[in-house]
Amino acid sequence: MTPHTLFISDLHLTAERPHTNQQFFDFLSNVAPAAGALYILGDLFEYWVGDDDTEDALNSSVASALKQLTARGVKVYFMHGNRDFLLGQEFAARAGASLISDPTVIDLYGTRTLLMHGDTLCTDDVEYQKARAHYTNPQVKAQLLQLPLAVRHQQARKLREQSEASKAGMAMQIMDVAAAAVEGVLRQHGYPRLIHGHTHRPARHVHTVDGHACERWVLNDWYTRGGHLYCDAARCTAHGVSA
Repeated sequence: MTPHTLFISDLHLTAERPHTNQQFFDFLSNVAPAAGALYILGDLFEYWVGDDDTEDALNSSVASALKQLTARGVKVYFMHGNRDFLLGQEFAARAGASLISDPTVIDLYGTRTLLMHGDTLCTDDVEYQKARAHYTNPQVKAQLLQLPLAVRHQQARKLREQSEASKAGMAMQIMDVAAAAVEGVLRQHGYPRLIHGHTHRPARHVHTVDGHACERWVLNDWYTRGGHLYCDAARCTAHGVSA
């Protein structure tokens, strides 16, 4: 089989969407084992309140399924999204995964490839960027993790509701990536291929930056469609959910 790597993001796993959860477990059992590596580029969970939330059945099942995948020789890498920014080394160890920073550049079969969650590219959404800077501040994260678990769950649900309410009245283009931000990171990192999620607008784009043609892949969300990006030495191709 051709050596290849898989990329997914924005699964937003939650007990409220058992069908999506099962699609993910099927993917880990039937598709991912053939890959050399799996990159999860943020928002694996609908929200994450801390690695000490060990009694949650879904959290434990996801960690176990990922650990079984790594036991089969597949390397798993996890990047934080805006919903699971509190996920830490303890969960990563239980899942057998390695945490990677946002952004991260990898050599993907000879092609320089930039990996991001994608939310930092949505610079037109000024209020979101302010909120993101606040909640990803290490001191704020440490303070959040000191709160009782029940309080953290309550706050996470409240933030989710506020996020959905704010998006309802917002122009769609504000929630998408800004062209200037995309061109800026491509220039900054030496005109690589870019793979990201967050916007829930799966597509392949080609940006011409300073005369360089740069491929940009936006990953599927798993709310309605699901799927993954398959990359080998020849090309990348998008795939829908498959058992």
